[in-house]
Amino acid sequence: MTGFTHHPWLKGLLGDSEAAAIWGPEQQMQHMLAFEAAFTCALGDAGRISMDQATKVVALITGFQPELDAINTATMRDGVPVPELVAQLKRAAGPDAGAIHTGATSQDVIDTALALTIKAFNALLADRMTTLATDFETLSHQFRDRTIMGRTRMQAALPIAFSDRLAIWSQPLVRHGARLERLRPEIEVLSLGGAVGDRAALGDQGDAIAAAMATDLGLSNPAKAPHAMRDHIADYANLLSLITGSLGKMGQDICLMAQQGIEEIGLEGGGASSAMPHKQNPVLAELLVSNARFNATQLAGMHHALIHEQERSGAAWVLEWMILPQMAQVTARSLSAAHELATRITRIG
Repeated sequence: MTGFTHHPWLKGLLGDSEAAAIWGPEQQMQHMLAFEAAFTCALGDAGRISMDQATKVVALITGFQPELDAINTATMRDGVPVPELVAQLKRAAGPDAGAIHTGATSQDVIDTALALTIKAFNALLADRMTTLATDFETLSHQFRDRTIMGRTRMQAALPIAFSDRLAIWSQPLVRHGARLERLRPEIEVLSLGGAVGDRAALGDQGDAIAAAMATDLGLSNPAKAPHAMRDHIADYANLLSLITGSLGKMGQDICLMAQQGIEEIGLEGGGASSAMPHKQNPVLAELLVSNARFNATQLAGMHHALIHEQERSGAAWVLEWMILPQMAQVTARSLSAAHELATRITRIG
């Protein structure tokens, strides 16, 4: 999905530049460096290195510009970018190399970077859901006296107030906002477990180092690093699918309401047909349906990614990298499309 942001003709329909920037490689790299800086700082706080050394190395990490081509080549070999990134940092640190990464592992870095990405993305989600809720309130006020035909099993049933159908679009959004707030402390979490997840390399200071890092990075601090416990990731993916699913229902309703012969809704800026100039296609409403089905399909993959063998899986972990960013960006695009669609409604009934 990231590629659609720069696609020459699909970016306007499918892309979401704001979400793509949050999930992009530049931000991911900054988050990985933020982990390393917080880790070195916490080593200093715990007395494992001197505070002077910690301050010096944190400054190095904060301003570091990695050699991305070398990281790309190494990732093809190692499966992760962290070994090469750490090697570059250690070379730059020279005699202070021991103050970098010692006691941490690649998954700590990547999972914490993911948590920081999700934290930034959650702020975007919350903001867009609030905007859409305001749109629904505006529609409710604007068309409060309008009546449409209620339909069950796609057959005309009895007249209903438009506000009744609008409530079916809006009320799930309120619940999704509450779900997001409940989930944030479980998904925006530090990962610090070391080689096999038990923080053994940090001795009896592991918990204190983790607590300091979590505070520094603004993340929750679980009792154990979730290296092979991915239910929180799957739960988050489920929320993304719920959001797009609810918006897909809105889109499906609007597609049907806009049908010629029914014409219960008027929309500005409908899409054109190359063969039938009399048509105005409900493109944004259709997009909401497509995005809902996309995320529903991807959700199965995220549940497959729950199955980590022993203390860490490479295969299941990479599957998350492939799927979750796409689901997140599709969700962001659905929210922006729903906002745009809501503001284009000119007539009801």
